[in-house]
Amino acid sequence: MAKLDGKVAFITGGSQGIGEQTALLFAREGATVAVLASSDLVKAEGVATQIRAAGGKASAHAADVRDAAALATVVAEIEKLHGPIDILVNCAGVFPPTPCGSTPDEVYATVMDINVKGTWNAIASVSPGMRARRTGWIVNVSSVLGAMALANYAVYCASKAAVNMLTRSLSIEFGRDGVHVNAIAPGNTATPMNANLRTEEQYKGFVEAMGARTPSGRTYSKPEEMAQAILYLSCPDSQPVHGAILTLDEGFSLGF
Repeated sequence: MAKLDGKVAFITGGSQGIGEQTALLFAREGATVAVLASSDLVKAEGVATQIRAAGGKASAHAADVRDAAALATVVAEIEKLHGPIDILVNCAGVFPPTPCGSTPDEVYATVMDINVKGTWNAIASVSPGMRARRTGWIVNVSSVLGAMALANYAVYCASKAAVNMLTRSLSIEFGRDGVHVNAIAPGNTATPMNANLRTEEQYKGFVEAMGARTPSGRTYSKPEEMAQAILYLSCPDSQPVHGAILTLDEGFSLGF
């Protein structure tokens, strides 16, 4: 029996990177997967099509996670199509540089609103049903930079620290209702979000420096590996786990 047979999973940021790999893995494990892209329904449909072509069940949706009303509408659509949502995975996020003194207000707002408010909105739209049914699994995709600093990315670091505390606090709030709230904290992971860092010559020295201080010797993990950790936190295998921030960073945050 597959780990997620009969479950309905809603994945924000599900059209690429860690979200896409999570959607594909969940479908292989028997879940019906609702894939959300921020605005590009075509990208979400591309992932849903892959799932259906492999014999799985999936639907594609588009909404800005910053818009609570739009998310509520999507959740209603998903539940009409598939039934109650059992699993929520919050993968939607952005990672622009934000040097202090030269970052426009709109960039600051975009990072905080997508990474923090978007996570909050998705949980707020799905959790009442989970709590009423006294079962549910919520996994937030945070970052190792929620616990360690990176120059010129202060707003991103702050946003992921906020996601960590949302995870911990809501875990206490929801725990007695049978709802698990946990997070993964990826380190350097090869996704479209950081493709420029991995491919542009101007960042070659930066990437080499990261590799030199990575204990495992692998500068970048694979998004498929992050998906496996999310699967663990989305099924009864992790029954005793509440409020965890699971660090998956090749040992990068351990220091020199």
